[in-house]
Amino acid sequence: MKSAVFYGPHDIRVEDVPVPKTGSDEVLIRVKACGVCGTDIHIFEGDKGAADTFPPCILGHEFSGVIEKTGSGVVNCKVGDRVCADPNDACGKCDPCREGLAHYCEHMTGYGTGTNGGFAQYCKVRAKQVYHVADNITFDEAAMSEPVSCCLHGIDMSDIYPGAAVLILGGGMIGQLMMQLARGAGAGTVIMSEPVGEKREMALRLGADIVVDPANEDVAGVLRAHGIRRVSTVIECCGLKSTIAQALELVGDKGTVMIFGLTKPDDAVEIKPFSLFQKETTVRASYINPYTMGRAVTLINAKRIDVSSMVADRIALEKLPAVLSDPELRRKGKYIVHPWD
Repeated sequence: MKSAVFYGPHDIRVEDVPVPKTGSDEVLIRVKACGVCGTDIHIFEGDKGAADTFPPCILGHEFSGVIEKTGSGVVNCKVGDRVCADPNDACGKCDPCREGLAHYCEHMTGYGTGTNGGFAQYCKVRAKQVYHVADNITFDEAAMSEPVSCCLHGIDMSDIYPGAAVLILGGGMIGQLMMQLARGAGAGTVIMSEPVGEKREMALRLGADIVVDPANEDVAGVLRAHGIRRVSTVIECCGLKSTIAQALELVGDKGTVMIFGLTKPDDAVEIKPFSLFQKETTVRASYINPYTMGRAVTLINAKRIDVSSMVADRIALEKLPAVLSDPELRRKGKYIVHPWD
């Protein structure tokens, strides 16, 4: 089968590898769509993503497709089912799993990070990791279940309440998803800060009340001009030291900063403890997607969230190395790999 194999920093090769053999509790998925994630870029650049990666490995953890084969012990799905997969497969037996902290599983299998994933024509996963996709949902939309599930975990910890003012820093795909979920969580005013004009326009189409160009406007000044005296939650979706510092400055008294964007492992941000004390700021971060995949699929199946407007292009596997290595291409938006093109 055709696959994109990661061998090390800046070294990913499209080549033929054997189709994986499935065990009794596994299914073989014919991959129809696989999203390119910021984590893939971090790994490609030689940084650690959410988990360790051990080359050679097929990356790609946001994928959907059709079940091609099932193991003898599989009962929850069948050949021909349209599915997506939760790539974070916890063992269910270690202490963190037994304590309800499955995302800190000591024996986690990460499809597309720690073991072979969806940048291939086929991928095998344990059957318990698959979720059924509605017939009227495209495979591109279904592949976005994983990023939506991660965003849901972040939203769950963002202390958003009905009527709250929520500021999103960064209008990439994650920022656009967070903005929609914040609205769904009851936010009364949602503000998007994003330097790219097309992304600000998209934010307005998807439900933002206010958009700000941080390259040419003072964000705090724009908030004051719109009568917003207190932002209760700031969600940082850029993964930059500068925007994390900005989030800490812009959050209001008794507010919450959600650091969602993934920084480089050694990045450090200077904080002023007195400011945290004075404002009683809560600072949180969000790690992968524990127990949220089913909710994400439900939202997508019901078309309650737009996961396709921010897609820049659908590409063949052969174009993946270029996208991973070219920041200008990546700035255009989300890329979806179609392994059979």
